[in-house]
Amino acid sequence: MKTKKTLLILGAGTGGTMIANKMVERLDLEEWKIIIVDRDETHYYQPGFLFIPFDIYRPGDVIKPKRNFLPRLVETVVSDIEVIEPDESRVKLANGRTIDYNELVIATGSTVVPEETEGLLDGGWRKNIFDFYTFEGASALARFLRTWDGGRLVVNVVEMPIKCPVAPLEFLFLADWYFHERGIRSKVDLVYATPLDGAFTKPRASSILGDMLEQKGIHLEPTFSTGRVDSTNHKIVSWDDRELDYDLLVTVPTNMGAEVIERSGMGDDLRFVPADKHTLRSDKWENIWIIGDAGNVPASKAGSVAHFMLDVLIENIERHIDGLAPLPLFDGHANCFIESGFEKGILIDFNYDVEPLPGRFPLPGMGPFALLQESPANHWGKMSFRWIYWNVLLKGGEMPFTSQMSMAGKWA
Repeated sequence: MKTKKTLLILGAGTGGTMIANKMVERLDLEEWKIIIVDRDETHYYQPGFLFIPFDIYRPGDVIKPKRNFLPRLVETVVSDIEVIEPDESRVKLANGRTIDYNELVIATGSTVVPEETEGLLDGGWRKNIFDFYTFEGASALARFLRTWDGGRLVVNVVEMPIKCPVAPLEFLFLADWYFHERGIRSKVDLVYATPLDGAFTKPRASSILGDMLEQKGIHLEPTFSTGRVDSTNHKIVSWDDRELDYDLLVTVPTNMGAEVIERSGMGDDLRFVPADKHTLRSDKWENIWIIGDAGNVPASKAGSVAHFMLDVLIENIERHIDGLAPLPLFDGHANCFIESGFEKGILIDFNYDVEPLPGRFPLPGMGPFALLQESPANHWGKMSFRWIYWNVLLKGGEMPFTSQMSMAGKWA
């Protein structure tokens, strides 16, 4: 019996699930087998974590079984990963199994690591210090906010890069709306402390988003690089000794790649896999690829970006199988709806070289979505994305725009 070649996918989150669904249609399954490995069986709709603290989404809205979205012809293995041995093209699992591979896709994502910041886990954690980038953190914060009667709420990004760079801004905009709805906005002081020199990474969008913060009475504290948290005195302290008092701290802790990347000697200082930003292939190993948050490419770490990576990655894996060089087709395309409260939102569309511009999307001159401008349509676009995620995006379905960013409809 002929031994089949193996495409091994590590991680069954957004990126891993999409690549499994696409490759099961593209590979000859008489010659290839596809194996996907993940540590647990629960799939989280991570963009939905933002809405849990404000009682817009409930837990059932963001949780489904991973197996619901994986093809039956893909072998699914539930196990931790002990180590990747890229020079031998094999992976050892915590359950004792060793899997040899011909092509490896690393889709292990990123996670928050609060222990990286001195004092963050001391005393106040899940009491008056919360994250919302995890299901547990968002749920605990929701319980806290139901009875909180006001004070100084500081949203702090410890360091970049982070998943979904606009999410801290969205949290503040929704907090402004939420406390208005509860009739206590005048009792809440909202502060955004960020290591960036403005509200966002891209200058034009940063200016517009910064103006929105000001209009909503949200104080921006830029270039704040968090050194430690003094939970006893309710302060965060920057590396240059600036102090910010808080009654409630909502933190975006350091984001890092999976621990197995570090154990395997494959990552940078933040455990992200170095990869070519255009081909998505590992800088060191020709048969290893990244998708989503696992790599160090300078694109936004967001679900839409993983989807834009998908077609490029598929083509390059197939080219490598056929003995051809990968094509540098990924342009860093990112597309983000920004919930701004009061049933309005903003949409930004950009890539490595082009910052967010005003215009209409996806149909030039028609929209229905306005770029770099608040509108109800953008809010409903954001809210409809959950259905699209579960029913189209995860299954690798076609979306009404290309992987590469288009200038059509944008006003330079």
